[in-house]
Parts: sequence; C-alpha cells; structure tokens
Amino acid sequence: MAYKFNIKRGNAILNFSEEFCQSRCQLIESESFSKVLGKFIKDIRRRDTTVYNYLHKVQEDDIELLNDLRKIFKLLLVMPVEDVCDIRPEMSGYFADVEMFIQLVEDIYLYWRRLQRYAVVFNEKTRSGYQNVQFADAQDEFEALVLSVYRTVEISLGKKNKVMRQITAGVNAGLTVTTMRPFLPYEYRNLDEIPFIESVVIHPPFIAYSKRNTRDGIFPEVKSNPIEDKKFDPDSWFCYPAKVGDLLGFIYFNTKFMAQGVTLCNLFDLADEEEYRNRKPDLVYVYGYEDGQANQGFYQDEKNDMIVACLSANENFDYFGYMKKMVLTIHNIQKLNHKELPIHGAMVKMTLHTGETKNIVVMGDSGAGKSETIEQIKVYGAAYITDLKTIYDDMGVLSLDENGKVKTSGTEIGAFVRLDDLDAGYSFKELDRSVFMNPDKVNARIVIPITEYKDVVEKHDVDLFLYANNYDSEGPSLDFFKDPTSALEVFRAGNRMAKGTTTENGLVGSYFANPFGPVQRREQTEPILVDYFNKMFEQNILVGQLHTKLGIKGNEYTGPKDAAIAIMKYVTGEDELKILPEED
Repeated sequence: MAYKFNIKRGNAILNFSEEFCQSRCQLIESESFSKVLGKFIKDIRRRDTTVYNYLHKVQEDDIELLNDLRKIFKLLLVMPVEDVCDIRPEMSGYFADVEMFIQLVEDIYLYWRRLQRYAVVFNEKTRSGYQNVQFADAQDEFEALVLSVYRTVEISLGKKNKVMRQITAGVNAGLTVTTMRPFLPYEYRNLDEIPFIESVVIHPPFIAYSKRNTRDGIFPEVKSNPIEDKKFDPDSWFCYPAKVGDLLGFIYFNTKFMAQGVTLCNLFDLADEEEYRNRKPDLVYVYGYEDGQANQGFYQDEKNDMIVACLSANENFDYFGYMKKMVLTIHNIQKLNHKELPIHGAMVKMTLHTGETKNIVVMGDSGAGKSETIEQIKVYGAAYITDLKTIYDDMGVLSLDENGKVKTSGTEIGAFVRLDDLDAGYSFKELDRSVFMNPDKVNARIVIPITEYKDVVEKHDVDLFLYANNYDSEGPSLDFFKDPTSALEVFRAGNRMAKGTTTENGLVGSYFANPFGPVQRREQTEPILVDYFNKMFEQNILVGQLHTKLGIKGNEYTGPKDAAIAIMKYVTGEDELKILPEED
C-alpha cells in the first residue's frame, strides 16, 4: 500500500505504517487531514451550503481556502481567536461571524465521522511507522488526538463544551496485514501481491450502510474461470483468509467495499498464517472486481480441486448478503463434491437439567423463522435448560462418520440476523460486539459472533431434524413425518412465505430450501439427499415440521414463540412449561 491516506466511496483508509501523527500539530499538517479537508470543501461547494458561501466571501480560491484553514487551525491549537486576529490580521475576515466559523468546525468534524474510517498497519520490520507498537493502543491514541484537536479548536473559538461525548472519533476498525506469497496454483498468480489480513480491531458501535439491503436471485455457475487473467492493483485489495467450516477460503475484497470485508471477522474465523502459508485454499472469492459490468458466478476448477467465484464492483451487489452467501455457495458445492449434504438452517445443542442432551436442526430458507424460534427457546426453556449452544445459525452440513452415522457441523462462527422481526424478549448476548447494517431500513441486520470455531466444526449427533414452515397456519406447531417419502415431499419443495430478505414476495419455493449450491447442482444433490433422509429414518432421527408462522401477518412474534414452546414441551415431556420470573 503505497499511499498514506485514501478515500473511496465514503471509506477513509489510513496507512499507519506510512503516516502516524503523534501530536496535534502533526495531525493538522498531515496529508490525511489535507485530503479530508479538501474533500469537505468540494462537498460543501457541491451542495452550495451557507458555510461555503460565508467562506467564499473571504477566499474565492478553494486551494487557498484549504491552506488558510490549515494555518488557522494550527494557530487555534495554541491561542484564542482574538490573538489569531492580532498576529494574522489578514485572517480576521474568517472570524467576522465567529458562530459561523464554529459551525464550520462542527461540519468538518461531522463530515469526518460520517466516513467509514479504517486504519491499516503492515506487519513488516522494513517499514517505518507505528506497526511495531500495539495496534489497538495506536488506534486509541489516534482517537484521543482527533478529539483533542476538535475540542481545543472549539475552546479557542470561545465555545464551552459542558457535556463531553466519548464517541468513536478516530477509526471504526483497524487491520494488521502482511504481504506474503500465497500457496496458489500458477493460474492465480495475479493474486500473489494482495496483502493478507492478520488481525482485526473493531470499535463498536460499528454501523455500516450499503446501497442495497436485500439480495436477488441465485448465483449462477459459469463455464470459464472468472478470475484467471484478471489484473489486480494490490493497493486496492485485501485478502481475508477464512475458515469456512473445515474448508479454507481466500476471500479477496476491493477496498471500496471495506465494510463488507471487515464484517467477515464476525462471521468466519480468521485463519492463522500457519494454517494457510503452505496450504492451497479450497475456495477463492473475489468481491468487487472493477470491470464496469454486473457479473457474478462461480466456477469449479477441477484441475486444482478448488471452487472459485467473482463478483463485479456494481452497486446492485453492494450488500453483505452477496459476500456471505457466495462464500457459502462455493463451500456447499465443494461439500456436494465430497458426498456431504449442505443444510440451510440452524442447529442448537440443548443440555437439560436432567443431564440429557438434545441436538436440534431447524432447516428452512431465508425468513422461515429459524433464528427467531431459537431465540424464543432461550426464553421459554430457561427453567429446563442448563446450557443452550447455537452451533450454526444459517448453514450447516450433514456428513457420515466412519460407522455411517449421520452427523452435522456448521460453517460460521457468527450470525447474520434480521432485526425487523426481533422482539425485545429475544436475547442476543454481547450486542456491543455486533456490526449493524442499514439499521434504519427494512431488513436491517446485525452480524454477531455467537459460537467458538471448535464447536462449529465438531461432528454432532442429530436428534431432531425439522423443517421451518412459516406459511401454513393449520396443524400443530410441531409434528413428525412417518416415512422418508412424505418428509422429502416437504423438504424438497422448500416452500416459504418471502419476508423481504430478498426481492421475492409471497409464497415461493426453492429446491431443498437451499439456493446456495443444491439449486445449481440439483442432479448431483438428489441422490445424496435421498440417501441421507433414508439413513435418518433408519437411525431413528426424528424428522418433522415446525410451524413458525413467521410469514403470516400477525404471527411474527407468536408463531416462533408457539414453535419454541412446542419443542420444549416435546423434549421435556411437560404439558405446561414453567417460566422463570424476570430478575429484579
């Protein structure tokens, strides 16, 4: 990364390895401050604001205006506005209306805070800068420096701040990265110079906004390698080495989409260098390639036993769903190639007071009510459960152990959870670790870590395998199928009432409720699907249907609640559940 500071699509990237300010004066004199101030002036000129018209009366040339403001801010760091006017009378015109100048300072500060701000440090001894000091401490120091400059300037202008708010004024997140040659086949040498992320520091609340808040359609399979022969500027890309279940994925993202890339740390475990230095990845994904198109697709590289995918840098794809779901799609294709069955669903491991353990898988497409039901189990099962662990929240896998017994494991350490349907009674732990996405829009989401990686990849037994039915108001909240044929009829259809998580509406269906692999490879999936369902019935795994009713108006809360109560009544054998009183 040759530059010290860069702004792309509202993302401000500070290269602490090239420039780290350790004093307020250095901050004002820095290239970073100059670029932010220049962008701010262009912005207020474009919008023709009152502040710009006020400044324009004093200085018509924007370059000279920028230079004047930097000089003024440096002086205001050490003296009040009256002394600035005395020693630099040519600047006094800027203070004809001090309140207007204070508004200018507030506007600059707000402009800076509205940027998505990222710090990067290269973990290499050859570079000068701040990489050899604790990175988290560096970000804290930078934040304190920004706040000090802002507050000192306002005090010098005569403004008294009686209430101090310790908001995130520095960066929203920081990355330590390293440049290393990955263990990739020759066809992928164009990716060799892209730096790898070693660690991530997030400063909550981390709130990201994207151009879209829904995902559309399915990812198509293409017949030619979408990555081979493409050109990459290493200054514009990072690689997140992700552990996707027990597979290794190299996820490359354009710095224009920093929020999508950084959010990966809440969803997929970040691989250590020793886990990928001399290992070929199973999956490769390029997110945000600037080809001026709207291309997306995945490709099976049979020669190198890899599944690879590429997505264009198009605003139609500016949504985290396109990052997450493509990764899961290529993961699922690889699993199908190894005769394992991808499950679009959630799984919890429930330990009762009796010591008995129940592993419950709830399967269904997006918006079926899987996560909502699990959250209600936490509420209505509290009197009976000593431990409830979410193993996976969106995508899992059925596999067979050496004895042919059906097992399940997950893919992600986190959850991409819709806020729209969450009631105050739904209790996610440690929300301060969440990434919030488009929180003021329909289908607002949080991405939150929920499970340790070792628990995700462990091979768990399956006790109940349930289909989340969000569209049918008839029948009990929980019932079971008597044979594989009747079960497959429901599971294979994959019906659901669309909830606005994609662009679909009304009652829709997708093969095996999983448009992330099985839909694209239906012929390959079908014999695997039939085999696993036959084995589940042979092994006395209960296969049933859970009526969440989430897609039926008026049942958004009561449906998952009734489904959760039905599960708890079944596993405990109780006719009526005891509800623990709330804490005082």
